[in-house]
Amino acid sequence: MVAEKPAVRPDVAVGEALRAVARDILSEARTILDDQTRSGADAVHDFRKSMKRWRALLRLLEPFLGDDARRLRAQARDLARNVAGARDAQAAIEAIEDLLEKDAPLSPRTIASIRARLDALRVKAETDELTQATRAQMIIALDVADTAVGGWPVDQIAFTDLAHELADTYKRARDHAPAGDWREAEPEILHAMRGRVVAHRYQMDLVEPLWPKFGRLWVAEAQRLRDRLGAYQDLSVLLAYTAPHGPLAPWRARLTPLILTRRAAHAKAAQRLAGRLFAERPRAFRKRLEALWASEKG
Repeated sequence: MVAEKPAVRPDVAVGEALRAVARDILSEARTILDDQTRSGADAVHDFRKSMKRWRALLRLLEPFLGDDARRLRAQARDLARNVAGARDAQAAIEAIEDLLEKDAPLSPRTIASIRARLDALRVKAETDELTQATRAQMIIALDVADTAVGGWPVDQIAFTDLAHELADTYKRARDHAPAGDWREAEPEILHAMRGRVVAHRYQMDLVEPLWPKFGRLWVAEAQRLRDRLGAYQDLSVLLAYTAPHGPLAPWRARLTPLILTRRAAHAKAAQRLAGRLFAERPRAFRKRLEALWASEKG
């Protein structure tokens, strides 16, 4: 039987649950770095995912931890940046696959050439960035963070405090949604929106046990929105690679219109998803969480 992931539950003190979640995230990240059998692409993807979970938790707890949370969040950002080049190359590869799923009119020879160029970039970035020395430094940073968790002053946090912060993240994402047609939004705006959606998505994992069916549906919908915005960002990375003197510059004329069309499709789908996910006012969202907690505690 698979053990339940740590989360906020009525039968466990909130502070104790938060420490358990923090240690689970850090343990997961350490396991990824320790695993020498995992491919470079998988290690980069999974580690960056863990750091997103970690940063989402730290953002939630910042009002209670203050400078300690800000310091750890900055450290997590820097750890993820250690493998940013490998992630960008992999993102471009995924963007090409996205285009091909929609029957992009590219010849087999062109597709093979682009894939080979991107794969070479990815392998080089992984070799340069994910060295044994880098892994060791990152593991040390995770161990230091784990030690910090033991001293967190979170024992007095009540669920109402947590619900307030969850609603605040929800509000930040809701308020950051571009006005008008998302297909016309600047890529930087949608990239920032994605960051807020990622934080909301991972924070909602904390309270999924309060109403498992509803919680799973909510997280799944937030993940779908994240995926659309992530695909949009991957295409933006691919587009940047086609710039003059860039690795994909020879294919700029053929790729650019395909990228822009597919990006627009993702933006339109993301706007529809966000309209559903963020339809509720933040106050009502917080009240719903508090009501779920009260019903479970009762």
